[in-house]
This record gives sequence, structure tokens and C-alpha cells, in this order.
Amino acid sequence: MKLVSAALILLYASPLASSFAFSLSSTTSISTSSSLRRSPFISRSSLHANPLDVRDKGVETKKDKRRSYMAKDTYYKNGFKGVREEVKVNMEQQFKSETVGELKSSDHVLFRDNVEVHLAKDFGFCWGVERSIAMAYEARTHFPDRKLHITNELIHNPQVNGKLQEMDVQFVPKTGGEDGGKDFSAVGDGDVVILPAFGASIEEMALFDSKNVEVVDTTCPWVSKVWNTVDMHQRRGLTSVIHGKYAHEETVATASFCETYIIVKDMKEAEYVADYIVNGGDREEFLKKFENAMSEGFDPDTDLKKLGLANQTTMYKKETRAIGQLFQRAQMSKYGPIDVKEHYMEFDTICDATQERQDAIHDLVNNKDELGLDFILVVGGWDSSNTQHLLEIPLHAGLRAFHINEGGCIGADNTITHRAMDGTIVKEVCFDERCIPFDICLQLASAFCNSLQQLLPSPPRFTSTQTSYTTQPIRQP
Repeated sequence: MKLVSAALILLYASPLASSFAFSLSSTTSISTSSSLRRSPFISRSSLHANPLDVRDKGVETKKDKRRSYMAKDTYYKNGFKGVREEVKVNMEQQFKSETVGELKSSDHVLFRDNVEVHLAKDFGFCWGVERSIAMAYEARTHFPDRKLHITNELIHNPQVNGKLQEMDVQFVPKTGGEDGGKDFSAVGDGDVVILPAFGASIEEMALFDSKNVEVVDTTCPWVSKVWNTVDMHQRRGLTSVIHGKYAHEETVATASFCETYIIVKDMKEAEYVADYIVNGGDREEFLKKFENAMSEGFDPDTDLKKLGLANQTTMYKKETRAIGQLFQRAQMSKYGPIDVKEHYMEFDTICDATQERQDAIHDLVNNKDELGLDFILVVGGWDSSNTQHLLEIPLHAGLRAFHINEGGCIGADNTITHRAMDGTIVKEVCFDERCIPFDICLQLASAFCNSLQQLLPSPPRFTSTQTSYTTQPIRQP
């Protein structure tokens, strides 16, 4: 019987990533006006407020508004120390995996029967996600008799979100419209509202500020770093170009902190915008193409003269950098190299954990022949942008790969239910001709679906002023 060798990429949440490689070596809408205090609904259309000239001194920016909300006694951004140890023990019991420990202690390689499994060097819950989970659990423990709501999935992890539902945390329902609106009518006086790791829009923050509720903000500090960047764009009179997916929760929140913005999903869309900058084009076609991905009143003939780059933290770092270089060249071509700094600015806002997990799967793919890999199994939420990007890496390299969201995706009949790159959910026979034992695959997948990284990495590099809540001391840059 052939020896099966596999690479496992555990990408289990946002920006958490996990991967295995298996190889067979035989291997209703609301505006930003006073109606905000009356309506229980918020839609994407409320994000498109009229731009302010924030370069004038004395004009309150959206960052200023956010800070005013965060300064109140009913706003919690550092967790609850009184229940922290209890929650820590609970999380270790829930997520710790002996299989993960065995892999880590054996140089990320495991031999079981005729299966060889290679675990990606970087995997599992990143620091920001672990922090978000801990704060949500702490909130439930700290407020045992209060009604808790969460504005979205805490992270893109069905096990974690399912656990929160078991803890009687209510998920704010979406209205079902194309604008991505939410129905906050169930949020009442005295309730507690949890903001997820992706953050919340400024309109949602304003709504909660108008209600008699307490807010627990679990926003990942890397996301807050992006918001600080777009605030700087505003202060310098720049249009924010956001590399991201316009309907993604994080990008929705980021856009809400901008005054003038446009969202580009990939290099193809960026090239379209860059061509318009240099050569002009059909204005109406441009507006139609980006109708869901730009601020209200956006004018490509005037709002592309000065640009600042930001990103959804889970996008490809290499693609974000390439898009930045593209816009820099376009502005240089339009305005000349001497004045390019007046027309383009960027900062690195890619999450380190995202890049580390992408690098880890690249490392597996680049060594697939030496390792004898037959396929890569990516484990993570099906709606996780981060996980989806990990799947693309081996598939683009011609290596068989599957994206599952839980151990139950692997069936006893040697089938696998997985998410394809185009988003469809597919069930197919996977393991029959390769003789991979079902019980081994299921055991591995289940272990990783419910595991925290056991030797957690140090927190990402950013200043301690962004948050004081951490499981480990923050390393200064």
C-alpha cells in the first residue's frame, strides 16, 4: 500500500490560517442624519456620506467620533480581567489538541499508518483572533444575566460562532437586501453588543451610542491600524483606494471611516482605474463598474488626482504591493516624478499573520516534489477571505487542494465536501484510488478544526497605544 503524504493548511479564521499537505509517496436603510437615532436598520447606503473638508482645523473627523464613543464608561475595549483566568482555562479545554501538539513536537510532520502529514509552519488562530474570542467569552462570563448581541460573525469560524450561539449570544440578523443591511430592532435598553474582529462601521457605532447599551469592542488592532491610515488620507486631502472586497465586513467598516474612497478587488480592477487616471475614459462606464464600491458623489475626473492606499488585511500582500506600485506609476506618468509624492501615499497595512500563513503554504507548494505531496487540505471557514486565498495558492500551482470547514466534510464513504475556488460547494470521491484511510483524515481534520495554535505567536508589531489587552506583552517595533 502506498504511503500517503499530506500537507495540511489550517487557516482557521480570519487571519488565521491552517493547512495540511498530504502526499502519496507510494502520499432598511439609515442615513447619517438624525434618522440614525430612530431607525433600527443600517444599510450599506448609509456609508456614503457627503465628504468633509477635514483639512480645515476644527473639523471633527470620523476617527474623532470613534474616539469619543470609545472614551465612554459603557465602551469596553480591553476585556474583563476579573474573569480572564477562567476564560483562559475554558478556551484551552475547548481548543487544545493532542494531535497538533504531536505535530509541533515532530517538526510539523506526522506518520500515521500509511499517511504522512505535513503541517504548515504557521497555522491556527492568530493573536488578533484569539484576542477577539477571549474578549467575547469574557463578555459572556462578565455579563451572565444580560442579553448579548454580536453585530456579525465574531470570526469566520463555524465552530467558534456555534459556541457563541450555545452561550446564548444573539447574532444580529441581516435584512437580506443587496445593500447588506442589518436589523438592530432586537437590541434593547440595557443589552450588551459585541463588535467582531472585523470591526463595525461608524454608523453602527453611532447607533449604539444613541442607545442605552454597553459595547464590547473586539476589533483586531490590525484593522484599527487600517482605519488610522484612511484617517491620515482624509487629513491630507487624499482619496482612499482600498484593496479589498466591497461586501466584506472589514472593508465595509473601513469604507465607513473614509470620506472619499474607491474599492478595487484585484489587479484587473486596479489596472482599469490606473488606465483612467492616465488616459481618461468613459465616465459613465466607470461609475457603473464601481457603483457598489465607491463613496457617494465619487467623480473619477477629480477624485483620482491624489490617492492613498489601504487594504483589507486578509488580501494578498504581494498583490497589494503590486497595486500600490501600479498607482504610483500612474500618478508619476500623469503628474511627473518630482510631484508624485503629492499625488500618492501608502503605508503597509497587511496583517503579519496573513502574510506568514501565505508564506507557509507557498513553502509547502514550492517543496511539493521533495515532500511528495499529493494534495493540500485547507481547513477554515467557507466565508473566510483569508482561507479562500490560501486555497488559491496550491491550485494556481497545479497542486490538488481542498477547502473544508469542519471534520464532518470528510465522509466515511471516502467523499469530501469542499468549497471550490469559485465559491460552489462540491461533494466528490477523493480518497479511493489513493488509499488514504478515512479515519486518519477525519481525525486530523477534526483535530485541527477545533485547535488553537498551542505555542501561540507573539502579538503583531504595533504600538501599545492601539490596545492594552493582550495575552502576552506587546513587542515594540
